[in-house]
Amino acid sequence: MNITKESVDALNAVVKVDIVAEDYQSKVEEILNDYRRKANIPGFRKGHVPMGMVKKQYGKSVMIDEVNKLLQESLNKFLVEEKLDILGNPLPKVSDDFSWDAETLSFEFELGLAPEFDVNLKSKKKVTQYNITVDEDLIDKEVENIQSRYGKMSAVEVIGEKTNVTGTFVNEEKEIEKKSTINVADIKGKVNLKKFVGKKIGDVLELKTKGLFSDDHKLMGALGVSHDDVHGLDVKVTFTIEETTEIELADLDQELFDKLFADGSVKTVTELRDKIKADAEKQFQQQADQQLLNAVTEHLIENTEFDLPAEFLQKWLATAGEKQLTEEEAVEEYNKSEKGLRYQLIQEKIMKDNDIKLDYQELKDYAKGFIRAQMAQFGNMNPEDAELEDIAGRILSNQEEAKRLQDQLISQKLLEFYKENMSFKAKDVTYENFIKEVYK
Repeated sequence: MNITKESVDALNAVVKVDIVAEDYQSKVEEILNDYRRKANIPGFRKGHVPMGMVKKQYGKSVMIDEVNKLLQESLNKFLVEEKLDILGNPLPKVSDDFSWDAETLSFEFELGLAPEFDVNLKSKKKVTQYNITVDEDLIDKEVENIQSRYGKMSAVEVIGEKTNVTGTFVNEEKEIEKKSTINVADIKGKVNLKKFVGKKIGDVLELKTKGLFSDDHKLMGALGVSHDDVHGLDVKVTFTIEETTEIELADLDQELFDKLFADGSVKTVTELRDKIKADAEKQFQQQADQQLLNAVTEHLIENTEFDLPAEFLQKWLATAGEKQLTEEEAVEEYNKSEKGLRYQLIQEKIMKDNDIKLDYQELKDYAKGFIRAQMAQFGNMNPEDAELEDIAGRILSNQEEAKRLQDQLISQKLLEFYKENMSFKAKDVTYENFIKEVYK
């Protein structure tokens, strides 16, 4: 057997594998002899079927199977030994004059090679690293939310700016007749708000759907219409008021604190506010870290230049899935996946060059930490390590779950690496401004 590689260019190559009879003949003979011993053919005693008959019936198919096995094993071994970093899988080149009866069986495979490139972590263009601050206004709102959640609902005679109003929206032309409960605080605009405030049960309001709520989803829920129908909806509706209630805020006392923190860790309003601030800072840090990782990912993709064997990858994508893709579908699929492939290569390069590794014990410890956090949410604060080991083992035996946790841990390691090795443009923002800037 002879295997050779011919470079087409820096990103493409062809591997040729020549196989002759002596490469597979002994194995074929071994299998045919085994067939002969086990064959039950009328007119012959078991084990005494003429070899010529066995070869005639099974010889070609056995030979083809063995050649294909040998071909796959040899090709894989060659790629490892030559340390070829390939993208996708080798693609067989179809030859019109190929014959299984030839003395030398020649096979050719196209390869798409990974590009060589460097990653610059010291770019002059800086990525913004947000520090989300917790201001007093946010803490005030959360304190009020807590008081509202644990407060008492009571009926009111006159609608105020925070009243919950139950009534029926009607528009006969659009076949709208929906009983809904809305909060006046969600009403948009002074003109609309004025129509509600001061009204009582039994009053009928005439409203315009356009601009009634702060977003289409609230309007969609209130009117009972679909997402497609609500977009651009601009009609008049009547709203008959049937029930008006408000929440009497719970007192900020020890009874409320103990409901929130059963361990007795909060005894004053100041301690409650400190707890809210600490929890918010932790949550905001997670969001800021995720945004930073996303921003660094985009930055590296945009600022790390290299070519890909696009034509090869499109051909490979056309045959890689369960369904064969047309040339146009393969190009579309490649365009959708190109950015992800680029970052995958950049990530692998960074991890290799900086010896960032992940072993099974690290993954198991990470899984145990994840499980411990989940159990704590349900009140189990001190699970036994043996229990954690057992659950982690079962989770990691699931390939999809193991891959998900592995990706999370790699992202965590890379984020730590980026923070240590890249310079960022620091920016302090409130949570509201963070949302506006990042998701605008």
